[in-house]
Amino acid sequence: MEVNRLVDKISWTPHPTAQGVQIKPLISEKEHGLNVTCMLVDIQAGKEVPEHIHENQDDILYPLRGKAVMWVEGTGTFPLEPGVIVRVPKGTKHKIAEVSEDLLLYDVFFPALM
Repeated sequence: MEVNRLVDKISWTPHPTAQGVQIKPLISEKEHGLNVTCMLVDIQAGKEVPEHIHENQDDILYPLRGKAVMWVEGTGTFPLEPGVIVRVPKGTKHKIAEVSEDLLLYDVFFPALM
């Protein structure tokens, strides 16, 4: 059982729906058999993650660097930057826009993404 990994050795891959956005899967159900998904998300200035919903997962985002604006249905818009943690309940529309500084997010989904 692997208990640690070097993050620098994990490859970036294209985000499945947000053009120009990269993800780095750290922990996954497929690879580790855990009911959680943890990843890094890299959103360069000028890019965005369009409005979407995770029907079955809560989405917890923690910015490590950068600046953007996030919109969450029922809450509205707010700054997304280091020092802010966001929990998007399952079934809730949300998006990330106005990325003014390259944004790096630590993103956790529970239960795991399939």
